[in-house]
Amino acid sequence: MDDEQEPTLQSGEQIDDEDNAPVRVEADQLEPGTLRAVIESFVLREGTDYGLHETSLEDKVAQVLRQVQRGDAHITFDPGTASVTLVVTTARDGSRRPSTE
Repeated sequence: MDDEQEPTLQSGEQIDDEDNAPVRVEADQLEPGTLRAVIESFVLREGTDYGLHETSLEDKVAQVLRQVQRGDAHITFDPGTASVTLVVTTARDGSRRPSTE
């Protein structure tokens, strides 16, 4: 009888399979406070300095929320890194959806 052991991951190593594929999270699946926290985190990572016109955190959060609600951006969870981010939504043909912001 062979002693079979479950494979173990070394620090920093990731399993390359479908279970680790990024997952799209619909905004309406999140509580309003959680959605706002995800958007704030994204905005703070990206910064609020956009050149000649300073944009407040509140204004940028509102802009990104509108983009998510319109479907121009969506939330993605990556189980491999346990991270959440917002990405531009692409059309079915692979091109970026136009933004009105």
